[in-house]
Amino acid sequence: MLKYFFLSYVFVAAIVVAAFGTRGSKSELPPIEIFPDLDHQAKVKYQVKSDFFADGHAGRLPVKNTVPMGFEVPSVAASTPGAKPAAYGFSNGLDYYNTGKIGDFYGDGLPEELAADKALIERGERQYNIYCAVCHGASGNGKGVTSKYGILTAFNFHQAGNLDPANPGAYRADGAIFDVITNGKGLMGSYGGNLTVRDRWAIVSYIRALQVAAKEGNVTVQ
Repeated sequence: MLKYFFLSYVFVAAIVVAAFGTRGSKSELPPIEIFPDLDHQAKVKYQVKSDFFADGHAGRLPVKNTVPMGFEVPSVAASTPGAKPAAYGFSNGLDYYNTGKIGDFYGDGLPEELAADKALIERGERQYNIYCAVCHGASGNGKGVTSKYGILTAFNFHQAGNLDPANPGAYRADGAIFDVITNGKGLMGSYGGNLTVRDRWAIVSYIRALQVAAKEGNVTVQ
């Protein structure tokens, strides 16, 4: 009986506080934050003053003569008159090299601008391990780290499944893989802004190397 008395007491007290304790009251003190929801972060806003740095600016320029990791310095500067975005490896072209498509269909094979040499495949391995292996697995079997946390839909590159129902035993076309890397599909987001066109094709080349190695028994895909 005593238990119900205390429960009733707490219930009535909560009603009283809710009805009379805060209604109409104002305060200049900061509100009580149960869940701050990242309202306060250890960062600086853009274009604001900062006394921490000698020049008084919070925003900092990159260190002189440095470039982002994985970025290749182009032979033509972007400020050069007539320079194209392709100089930096990104392009909105409509040809096979930039889209993976020939007309309305996915193409197969590397574009004529590239050669499947050792350097391209090694570049593809590096970029694959950075961007792809976490989901698709180091061997391309779709069992990356994320599969241990409930994401079981990563594509298995060793499982037959071409986009063409008439050819179910074939691997997905090179252009189709390139297109998914560029634009994303399903739960996979777009990497067109992270990987240059050449690096996307390099990853396609490395995936083909993984498939060949698996067929020869040099890579375990289970």
